[in-house]
Amino acid sequence: MTGPVFKSGSVFKMVQVSDIHFGGEHPQAVEAAVECIHAARPDLVIGAGDLTKDGAQVEFDAARAWFERLPRPQLLAPGNHDSPFKGPVEVFERLFMPWRRYEARFGEPDGLAFRDERAAVFTLNSARGAQIRWNWSKGAVSRFQTRAVARRLAAEPPGRLKVVVCHHPLIEMMGGPMTAKVRGGQAAALAFANAGADLVLTGHIHAPFVHAYPYAGGCTQAVGSGTLSVRERGVPPSFNIIEADEAEMRITAMAFERTGFVVWRTWAVNRRPNCKTEDP
Repeated sequence: MTGPVFKSGSVFKMVQVSDIHFGGEHPQAVEAAVECIHAARPDLVIGAGDLTKDGAQVEFDAARAWFERLPRPQLLAPGNHDSPFKGPVEVFERLFMPWRRYEARFGEPDGLAFRDERAAVFTLNSARGAQIRWNWSKGAVSRFQTRAVARRLAAEPPGRLKVVVCHHPLIEMMGGPMTAKVRGGQAAALAFANAGADLVLTGHIHAPFVHAYPYAGGCTQAVGSGTLSVRERGVPPSFNIIEADEAEMRITAMAFERTGFVVWRTWAVNRRPNCKTEDP
């Protein structure tokens, strides 16, 4: 497949938010984020799951109202908190129709895509309403999902920014405040790296991070965004601004302090073919 790619000086900008947990959101940070995100003028707003705290109808309504105030286009994926679980009706829904409330506000929970001449972004639902293990909050990626996303990545032309969005980090963040323990996660990470993914954008950890997958020459970067909820884990409420050009990707974690957002940390990583030497 051939097609237009980055022109010299062209920049693709994304805002990555996750773990807003409406019903337990940080009100001041959520409000300040609207202005800050508009000021960033992103080409795409990414929502990497856990938009609600308990999957309640009122929480979903609040989440939808907030996203309607943000720039478009937008691309969202659900998290483990976006399936209801408090009360007998909610448990029934979680077991048999876990994404009904999410779909009513945000559309399909899996397999969405955004494309322009610079970037191709694909969503993957790593959350499950129920699993054959005690902790249902952990992630899972099926072989079918992995193959489908890998095929879409591989079909994009060289030079186009290739991005996957899901809630759970596919490979554990070393020293992170919590784990994802994604079933099928390492196999998915390997497949996406081999298919040419530049970025895998996730949430769940409530702390921003950037690290390279140990596959395909280390050219695929895992990028986690922080939380905009009161469930802080050693990091203030935060979100990411990501900019990519033909040579480099720059990730800026923006943290809430008092009345507004400030730069908390920045990373800059090279894109293919200048990241690391590709594996033979």
